Amino acid sequence: MFGRAPKKSNNTKFYETLGVPKSASQDELKKAYKKAAIKNHPDKGGDPEKFKELAHAYDILSNPEKREVYDQYGEDAVNDIGGGGGHGGHNPFDIFESFFGGGGFGGGGSSRGRMKKQGEDVVHSLKVSLEDLYNGTSKKLSLSRNVLCSKCKGKGSKSGASGRCVGCQGSGMKISTRQIGPGMIQQMQHVCPDCRGAGEVISEKDKCPHCKGNKVTQEKKVLEVHVEKGMQHGQKLTFQGEADEAPDTVTGDIVFVLQLKEHPKFKRKLDDLFVEHTLSLTEALTGFQFALTHLDGRQLLIKTNPGEIIKPGQNKAINDEGMPHYQRPFMKGRLYIKFKVEFPDTGALSLDQCRKLETILPPRQTSQLSAMEVDECEETTLNDVNMEEEMRRKQQQKQQEAYDEDDDEPSGSRVQCAQQ
Repeated sequence: MFGRAPKKSNNTKFYETLGVPKSASQDELKKAYKKAAIKNHPDKGGDPEKFKELAHAYDILSNPEKREVYDQYGEDAVNDIGGGGGHGGHNPFDIFESFFGGGGFGGGGSSRGRMKKQGEDVVHSLKVSLEDLYNGTSKKLSLSRNVLCSKCKGKGSKSGASGRCVGCQGSGMKISTRQIGPGMIQQMQHVCPDCRGAGEVISEKDKCPHCKGNKVTQEKKVLEVHVEKGMQHGQKLTFQGEADEAPDTVTGDIVFVLQLKEHPKFKRKLDDLFVEHTLSLTEALTGFQFALTHLDGRQLLIKTNPGEIIKPGQNKAINDEGMPHYQRPFMKGRLYIKFKVEFPDTGALSLDQCRKLETILPPRQTSQLSAMEVDECEETTLNDVNMEEEMRRKQQQKQQEAYDEDDDEPSGSRVQCAQQ
């Protein structure tokens, strides 16, 4: 009497996990597993569950006998002949190590010790003045950072040994599920509470007394930041490998980002400088000279040519007095000066003064009205006005009117009164 054939179940899931067709050769299986396993390795921030699924799928399909059973009868049949339930009886990290010839990513040691993650960069803002960027400067900054414990060399234990965390199987992460509805389950990934994401545990007796098993200690370090002439707002200064150290981690960088403080006089645009200067009407018409204190303390003599008139809003430029070019400090941009002309606030000119000015200034642009034309016009009076105050008063008046409308009687009452 023949035995009953195994019940047929899903026989495509493992191929789909590796992303290959059922006709894939052993070389194609190896390439697919290698690419997916590296991408999903927990040490690179991958999904531990996906990593286990890949290892289990490759473990089955790379074995000709298991693959034949799987192709005919599916996953349940493979489990029945000893393929292992769930993700199989094999450790996914062992499969990964054996696949890479025991060398893993970096060669030698356990996979947890070999794979080095990239540490995070530490970014600080560094406030600088426009004078700092014009002249260049150096600033010493004291920072605290984590360094590998010098006593245990970052092992965390006196013996240098540690055990793989049982709670997360060394992945550092745990998967929890919860039912959120009929037939609906939500999976959540969180840091393993037993090992706090380290993937390994150290016994209390074996913990390093210097770092208390944390593998790192704190140290203070002074960094000297050199701000070169012509650097820009937002430019970064990087100190490679000076961030927090951690076991099996490539130390990140400390990055300083320049933040330019507003200057009370000068404005900067790329390699040019801009400044405003107010002239009296007399200076604008008859000439002027004044000393402008530059960002390096030099006094620049600013003056007009004889007989030159400066118009309100007019700009002048001085070559090679702008910002130094970054890494070419002997080359500089331009310094632009915008002139404002201030007219007399009070007082009036006498008729005699007006006649004298008329003989000096350019002739009037508009023709004078005749006496008859003046008689036909309506007389008006020009009043002084502060436009900001005027706009503010009108806005308050509008708000008051809206408030008064809200206090009026309801429209229904007014209609009723009108009908009586």
